[in-house]
Amino acid sequence: MRFRSYEVERVEETWRQYVPSASLQRVDPDRFMFDWTSAELGSLTLVRYDLAAEVQSVAQPENELLVCRVAAPNAEVGSGRESIDAGQPWLTDGAQVHARWEHTARVRALVIDRAAAQARVRQITGDDRLTLRSSGLAPRDEESGRHWERTVAYLEDAVADTAADGILRAELERHALAVTLSVFPTSIHDSMSRAAQRGAAPIAVRRALVFIDENAHRPITIDDVAAAAFISTRGLQYAFRRALDSTPAEYLRRARLAGAHRDLSDGGHGSIAVVARRWGFSHPSRFAASYRSEYGVAPSATAAQARR
Repeated sequence: MRFRSYEVERVEETWRQYVPSASLQRVDPDRFMFDWTSAELGSLTLVRYDLAAEVQSVAQPENELLVCRVAAPNAEVGSGRESIDAGQPWLTDGAQVHARWEHTARVRALVIDRAAAQARVRQITGDDRLTLRSSGLAPRDEESGRHWERTVAYLEDAVADTAADGILRAELERHALAVTLSVFPTSIHDSMSRAAQRGAAPIAVRRALVFIDENAHRPITIDDVAAAAFISTRGLQYAFRRALDSTPAEYLRRARLAGAHRDLSDGGHGSIAVVARRWGFSHPSRFAASYRSEYGVAPSATAAQARR
């Protein structure tokens, strides 16, 4: 969704669809301008907006994780009496965060459904009792904060190109959540420090292989594979290393390469770029390199052979 507005009430109405606690205070209507872009990726929403005004904003999410970066000259961000480095993104899972700036700000944010995120991290860790919570507003370090910003910029470009691609959008959702939880201090770090689940590994691997072979054309993620194999994501990764000296992600990637190879060999499935995107490969050059490594020829050679 994208719109531009000069009406404070409409802006707050839109904003509160994603952050119900959000509000604008002390807005100068003569300078006010709002340019909003948002996109949904499953359990999270990617938001970017430019807001021109002397603004004091307040956010206190209830059922979401809100991750935000305010880029503005002389921006001030804080929570209670704690000051937050305005040059870095911040995360809140309920703590009230206030921000103010005097001119134009560009804001990037992820709004993540808390229940969905908790279900995902329980699957990843295998810890069914894990309660997802933040233990700090700031990133773990400055480089982590920059990594989060690069990831969000990448997501903005990727989402614009993948509006109808289920496989890619599922992977982007998982990637966004994984990066966010690695960048900020949360309870997942304590759980990840414990040993991976290792029970029933050979059976789990066989189940995983069958599930991947039957569903590689669908928007499944490694977490879905692990759930189908009745094991945590960490446990499945450990089991694949032990049994196959590989990873579930690598097997899924090869299964999708095989699907792309079939489509190109059959012909009539669209251009190479269309086939690559259908099977979850967003970068043509990376797809071509992976394809050549797997099949010894470029995708264009397979497509040309099919046209003969």
